Amino acid sequence: MSFESSLTFFLVIFIFSITPGPGVFALLARGLTLGSKQCIPLALGMSISDIIYLIFACLGLATIAQNYALLFEVIRIIGALYLFYLGYKMFTTQIKIETVSKNKALKKDFFLGFMQGFLISASNPKVILFYIAFLPSFLDIKSLSGYDIFLASTLALFALMIGLMFVSILAAQAKQVLKSEKALKRLNYTAGSIMIAAGSFLLFNRQT
Repeated sequence: MSFESSLTFFLVIFIFSITPGPGVFALLARGLTLGSKQCIPLALGMSISDIIYLIFACLGLATIAQNYALLFEVIRIIGALYLFYLGYKMFTTQIKIETVSKNKALKKDFFLGFMQGFLISASNPKVILFYIAFLPSFLDIKSLSGYDIFLASTLALFALMIGLMFVSILAAQAKQVLKSEKALKRLNYTAGSIMIAAGSFLLFNRQT
């Protein structure tokens, strides 16, 4: 890819990353309650899953969505149930000003956050169709080299992480203006509702 093509590719992926969907909603909820740093593993999991889809698209493996339909169904359901669980925890967590930043019930370790993000993105096989639709505009799919795939994957990874963390930082900044215990409780209810809504979208929006 030329410099101009690489820049355009980067911008397209960036815009794609901040498009509203279950992943962005999950980041908003997590950023609102725990801050932007706690969104890093979630964003990374989503990005890695997207990169895998991009590589599949480059290698001409788009038919995986049809060949492994049952697997996608299982992943989708697990991802939705986990979002429901996180939403429930946000509704039931006791709010205390002095301990809100140390809420162990909501601060999952890096691996769980990563897997949550990975499942959210992996449960949507339409992502691979997105890559198939616009990759030919930047790459000659019939004569792709390993370097081409590496370059596209690297650009996409940076664009996805920047876009997703941009969403997370905006959510975290909104949290800073909410200082009272009552406001924080409403914040948790809002974040929990967003998480449950994202889970519902994931569960009932069947991919075709």
